[in-house]
Amino acid sequence: MKKNYNQSRRQFLAAGSLASLGLLFAKPAAFAFGSAKPDSKFGGVQIGCITYSYRSMPGSIDEIIGYLTQSGISATELMGDAVEEYAGKPVNPVQMRWTPGQPRPTLTDEQRAAMKKYQEDVKAWRESVSMDKFKEVRAKLDKAGISVYAYKPNAFGPNNSDAEVEYALRSAKILGAKSVTVELPTDPKQTQRLGDLGAKHGIYFGYHAHLQVKDTAFDEALAQSPYNSMNLDAGHYIAVGAPHTTASLLALIEAKKDRITSLHIKDRTTKENGAKNLVWGTGDTPLKEILTAMKKNKYKFPATIELEYEIPAGSDAVTEVKKCVEYAKAILV
Repeated sequence: MKKNYNQSRRQFLAAGSLASLGLLFAKPAAFAFGSAKPDSKFGGVQIGCITYSYRSMPGSIDEIIGYLTQSGISATELMGDAVEEYAGKPVNPVQMRWTPGQPRPTLTDEQRAAMKKYQEDVKAWRESVSMDKFKEVRAKLDKAGISVYAYKPNAFGPNNSDAEVEYALRSAKILGAKSVTVELPTDPKQTQRLGDLGAKHGIYFGYHAHLQVKDTAFDEALAQSPYNSMNLDAGHYIAVGAPHTTASLLALIEAKKDRITSLHIKDRTTKENGAKNLVWGTGDTPLKEILTAMKKNKYKFPATIELEYEIPAGSDAVTEVKKCVEYAKAILV
């Protein structure tokens, strides 16, 4: 990406550092539950954050609400784990560390049996659980001044029953989400099934892709149902490299603007430059051009911060998300 606004970048980074100092001396409870509520809508563009961004920190629903508030985020794509744990989801007895991109650990026969039993328990729980706890989560979010535009529970796979999918759609609606998000299935039968269930409940499925993304990747799903939509990731799109460019990305966004329910933004370099995740303003993703187009064209979908670059020593995810918010604000106001 062209670095033609380094001075303004230095200014917002400095501001982010000052904000970080403020966070260090503030009481977390005051951020999460005080009278001051966050506002991350700038120039008509809703800046949100997927709560996956805080994966390096403790993750109860109250803690996550606190992180969002401290980061200045007023709207979110909410991952499902913390919500389901609060609602009483069975605890997974097989706890294994796994680094994405590395081979998954091999389970023992005993662990496989325990995992099968756990999956059966989760299925039974989802198919029968009351929505009361989800209503409590909604009340917590409302009190904090945070809206949920997308919800991402791990309940939309081909092995999940229709009842599980519908449970997740009902809970998404209670949380206030207009869409749920899931990785783009490879089987068109699955996108047809999900689209049909989404139509039944009036909730969109926003499909997300990684480096397999291309301009036509979502076309079949979009043609199957008006409730199939795109959770486009601008960073992954650019990381693919040629023939993907700033121009082709902006053209895709404009062409699909009515079928995009959320847009992930991160700063990645192209494949030719290593496809790295970098601090905003130092990679090849045209963040300024994207946000400017969203403001100018009055796109209705939110721009979702997904923090994937390495957190610098001495910092944390809250501080880095706050810097991303300030970066976007500097462009939009």
